[in-house]
Amino acid sequence: MVMTFAELVASNAALSGEVRRSHEALKFAQLTIDKMKVELAYLRRMKYGRSSEKLEHAQLELVGGQGQATAPVVEPPADGDSDDGLKSNVTSLDKERKKREPKTRPGLRELPAHLPRRTVVHTPQGGCGCKACGAGLREIGQDVSEVLDYEPGTFHVVRHVRPKLACAGCKTVTQALAPTRPVDRCMAGAGLLTHIAVSKFADHVPLYRLCQIYGRDGVEMSRSTITDMIGNCALLLTPLAEAIGRHVLKADKVHGDDTPIRALGGKGEKAHTGRLWVYVRDDRPSGDKAPPAVWFQYSADRKGEHPARHLKNFSGILQADAYSGYNAIYKDGWILEAGCWSHARRKLWDIHVKQKRLPGTLAHEGLVRIGEVFKVEAEVNGRSALRRRRTRQARTAPVLKELKSWMNETLAQVSAKSPMALAIGYSLSNWTALTNFVGDGRIDAHNNTAERALRGVAIGRKNYLHVGSDAGGHTAAVMYTLLGTCRLNQINPQRYLRHVLERIADHPINRIDELLPWAVAAKWEDDAGAKDTLLAA
Repeated sequence: MVMTFAELVASNAALSGEVRRSHEALKFAQLTIDKMKVELAYLRRMKYGRSSEKLEHAQLELVGGQGQATAPVVEPPADGDSDDGLKSNVTSLDKERKKREPKTRPGLRELPAHLPRRTVVHTPQGGCGCKACGAGLREIGQDVSEVLDYEPGTFHVVRHVRPKLACAGCKTVTQALAPTRPVDRCMAGAGLLTHIAVSKFADHVPLYRLCQIYGRDGVEMSRSTITDMIGNCALLLTPLAEAIGRHVLKADKVHGDDTPIRALGGKGEKAHTGRLWVYVRDDRPSGDKAPPAVWFQYSADRKGEHPARHLKNFSGILQADAYSGYNAIYKDGWILEAGCWSHARRKLWDIHVKQKRLPGTLAHEGLVRIGEVFKVEAEVNGRSALRRRRTRQARTAPVLKELKSWMNETLAQVSAKSPMALAIGYSLSNWTALTNFVGDGRIDAHNNTAERALRGVAIGRKNYLHVGSDAGGHTAAVMYTLLGTCRLNQINPQRYLRHVLERIADHPINRIDELLPWAVAAKWEDDAGAKDTLLAA
């Protein structure tokens, strides 16, 4: 069959269209593969790799000045699997690492003075007589050496005896009132309850391991019994956690974040992914002296209605990531959005890792430019809000202006669906929130404060895997609130929680603020000062 000229033209056009569509499909597939490789590299780093996101010193030397790359900016092949051209860079980095002097291992130079001392006197064999001539010996000095020792925690039973006293005249019987227990009808004392709570929520010990530890001392307790103890403690401590929450929401600025936590369902119900929300008040970076605090809340899902409920009485600055569930909070104008440069930087870092941390790439150049922002932040950390604002406007504002120009130029050079475009798009679409810190010294450049507060949850989640129910999630929120606030204020959680559990059952609810961690620590300091004064007198 002989085709006419018109048919040949039509056939050629059809084939050209098919080739073009195939080329577009292949290009889209390659972009999808690149994106999935970045995500895979991120997940591998989270599970197996190092968590540090610091640039190598040798790489920083290859890029000099404020975001001015001396090395040519190149993008490695999309597959990222070729080792050609990488050996010289890897070799230089290995040499740089070898130049570093090994760090000396820290040790105990002096034993803590506050620890109790038990003195053991060692006398020579043979008594007080001289072995040479038999004459008496007298002390002319002594050598003292100290050894740090440890005795594992031990159980003991406290017997509360209340004698019944009868009057010889009128036969009236008198008896002291029974002491209040931390948890009604619970045989566990404040010390045991404290140890259970701190072990699980501060030291991240799963309950089955606690049962094994207690079993070695001959005390057999089931996981369900310990779970009930923790739940009753959390119920007792809830007013105190709520007081911490009120303190957090009184701040001008709050750091917010959330993390998933697996929750088991009841009978016939499936397990689901709950959410622990964290809100942190910590204005020490801007020179504020208010006690820092962390407030956790639990929800069965991640709907935006939950942070809206948590923050309904808050007015100020919310420093968080760009989670869409927060959008409704910002609409009425009572809460100002502040972004997180660590979050924006991390998207470039994931690409940088996928590209084998090569210097000179677009991702690396972006990291160096953002690094200039963090360099200024390190210098103004702890300064007053006014000084932070002035320094940022003088030094950070020009850096951000150049960074935005570079991002717009780079965005025009890369594919719209590439990982680099998505990373840059995140920063540009949230630019106002990311740059609000320049004009307000109270705002931080990042949300690391909230991320640090969630580290304990992440470590614990790897050990105990899940909570038993939504009620267990609320219990965890209460305990993480108290113990996390102790950590921020450098208060011994074991000592504090025992102090509270011994008193809170009889403590007036309208004076609950007296049991806040920083209030208790201040009382301890006052008592110690009064004791020292009496001893001096």
